[in-house]
Amino acid sequence: LVQRTIEPCKAALKDAGLKAGEIDEVVLVGGMTRMPKIQEIVKQFFGKEPHKGVNPDEVVALGAAIQAGVLQGDVKDVLLLDVTPLSLGIETLGGVFTRLIERNTTIPTKKSQTFS
Repeated sequence: LVQRTIEPCKAALKDAGLKAGEIDEVVLVGGMTRMPKIQEIVKQFFGKEPHKGVNPDEVVALGAAIQAGVLQGDVKDVLLLDVTPLSLGIETLGGVFTRLIERNTTIPTKKSQTFS
């Protein structure tokens, strides 16, 4: 169970085209991140101590508050990009899934493709 914690980290690094050593700071999010074993395995993977300056239960709310400030126009010195977490597509002839928009594409976006 603990080892599975690293799989999303590997996927995020792969999507970003980065290596673990290129990460400046690791922020843990959520209740399980309070577990010493989780912190230890994350430290081993990234080669650095996870940041402890933010409560893991509050960090998501903090991010949402910052995004609200950006959307409202109150925060101007931060660039936040929304992305689609999954690839979007349609089922075409023969039950084949045709991907139109790749996951992690910034939104809003549009794609046009003709099918015959």
